[in-house]
Amino acid sequence: MPGDYDRDLIGYGPNPPNPKWPGGARIALNFVINIEEGSEPSVQDGEGYTEIQHTESYGRAQGIKGRDLAGEGMFEYGSRVGFWRLLRLFQERKLPLTLFACALALERNAPLAGAIRESGYDVCSHGWRWIKHYEMPEEEERSQIARAVSSLEKTTGQRPLGWYCRYGPSGNTRRLVVEHGGFLYDSDYYGDELPFWKTVAGKGHLVVPYSLTNNDGKYAGWLGTSDQWFSFIRDAFDMLYKEGARQPKMMSVGLHARMIGHPARAAGLERFLDYVQGRADVWITRRIDIARHWIETHPYSGRGLNEQPPA
Repeated sequence: MPGDYDRDLIGYGPNPPNPKWPGGARIALNFVINIEEGSEPSVQDGEGYTEIQHTESYGRAQGIKGRDLAGEGMFEYGSRVGFWRLLRLFQERKLPLTLFACALALERNAPLAGAIRESGYDVCSHGWRWIKHYEMPEEEERSQIARAVSSLEKTTGQRPLGWYCRYGPSGNTRRLVVEHGGFLYDSDYYGDELPFWKTVAGKGHLVVPYSLTNNDGKYAGWLGTSDQWFSFIRDAFDMLYKEGARQPKMMSVGLHARMIGHPARAAGLERFLDYVQGRADVWITRRIDIARHWIETHPYSGRGLNEQPPA
């Protein structure tokens, strides 16, 4: 039925609002490290298989009976080695960073959790575990949202103010996030380059879109070079930077320590960090700062983007 069609295919259209980024920046640039290692599906945690997404084995069938020790090792590279390389690249340049953190991953890695507590980076909840929320019954999802928040408060010393599922939410996720309370935004959306408001259960709720395009997932199962990744991400930045003279936008760059944390790939990230630091009018920032800026500069008006006021 036409009345059941709840997608918004229009968004801001040809005339997006001026985000009025601090300092008149042409672009708000946010880097995200996804911390998933140790929370992914595994035999030990009851799934009956070893997760291999975003590893060198991604693309082949998960057909090993029992534990896939090679697959486990590819994940462990991220938490044992890759994370610390990425952390160094950002800290050497004194650049802000956002962490999409799975709660169980940090419970199982005290040194990594400690580094986050000391970093000043913001933590966005990536769920209790790196599993598919769109397959969960509502009560299980409600419980996992609450468990993730409680756990991350203990391990990182900060209450997560943002939410992001693995890949995609369920039809209940945004409502359950608002129901739980305390979140300033979610990033469970890929269809825009600016934040926007939604009306959820009669309340204003901010969506800060994320990107699987500007993402090191391009490396998964692909014999690509750091130059190719750098060129791709640089071109995205350059296009947005040019457009930003008239219509400023935001750019999210998603990273995984088990992927871009490898030396030959980290080299491309290093080139990109140096490249953007050499440009004027760029606001490199944490995700929470984008959300707070939008809330202050473009407050909820009683209706969401292209929505009618709630009845």
